[in-house]
Amino acid sequence: QNLPERPTKHSLSGLTLTKNGKEAIFSSLLRRNFATAKFGIIWFLLSDQTEIIYLGIVFIRYYFTILKPGISFKPLLCDSMDHKICVVPVMPIRAEPSHKSEMVSQLLFGECAVQLDPGDEGWVRIQTQYDHYEGWVTKNQLTDIEEEFYYEITEEYTTEILSPVSVSGHLMNIPLGSFLKGMRHGEMQWGKFPVIFKGIPWKPDHIPVTEKLIKQFAFKFLNTPYLWGGRSVFGIDCSGFTQSVFRLIGKVLPRDASVQSRCGDELPRKQKPHCGDLAFFKDKDGKIIHTGIMLNDFEIIHSAGKVRVDKLDDYGILNTDTNQHTHQLAVIKRFF
Repeated sequence: QNLPERPTKHSLSGLTLTKNGKEAIFSSLLRRNFATAKFGIIWFLLSDQTEIIYLGIVFIRYYFTILKPGISFKPLLCDSMDHKICVVPVMPIRAEPSHKSEMVSQLLFGECAVQLDPGDEGWVRIQTQYDHYEGWVTKNQLTDIEEEFYYEITEEYTTEILSPVSVSGHLMNIPLGSFLKGMRHGEMQWGKFPVIFKGIPWKPDHIPVTEKLIKQFAFKFLNTPYLWGGRSVFGIDCSGFTQSVFRLIGKVLPRDASVQSRCGDELPRKQKPHCGDLAFFKDKDGKIIHTGIMLNDFEIIHSAGKVRVDKLDDYGILNTDTNQHTHQLAVIKRFF
């Protein structure tokens, strides 16, 4: 009863999922991050143009989640000890429960996840709270947290390349963009771990997005080496870079470039891009394989070999070192 005429547009719009065999487009969300919302109104537009509103309510032991494209929308059941938080600076997420397996993504210090399946020899399969990525991690890099704490929205991050924190009385240096979840006067309690942060936290939700702000955070990653699956200043891939910069300016992006490309508003080719637009690039089969952040109408900052600034023309990226084209432009999207 008394539902809004239409939920607020959400920056994750464009994610696809299936419901009863039909493909649906995730269009809108009332809260900024559904994984942290106790209550949300979800708006789907089915492929047959039928509009359906789903009302998602988080109960004591249930929460709904947005899954990867092509996988059914479903609730997950979590016991109290299934809620985790990362207590190391950067934690690899792997495709299989092995240190030799491909690293598909990472968790940063203070990021949360839920355990989906237990594994052997200290491995567990998780789904991340922020971008709903799934993979295998070693559980000794996580600690258990209460469900209520898990659902607290994180609004504060670190902004220095490295920031010192105290974890159970021991010094640890955490990377740019680490999560300061549940901080009260510089102190946090993550399960059995007391955490103390003496720096100045960053609250992007209260800061207007400007060209200066975008460049301030994008250039902090300059010369960071490319790392497949990376999301930190120690090593980062192309979509990890765009996602990380957007998070620091208060904007939510999915993890992968192909999914990011379904979000935002497409920019007509005749219209000049501006700082903060995302450019996406394709392979010979038309598949999205790369992305970067426009700095103006002819320069792009992206992770390719390292985070670097190159030229953009009608064909795509022109490497400033070799004067050769490296990526073919597919589309440019505007998010704000």
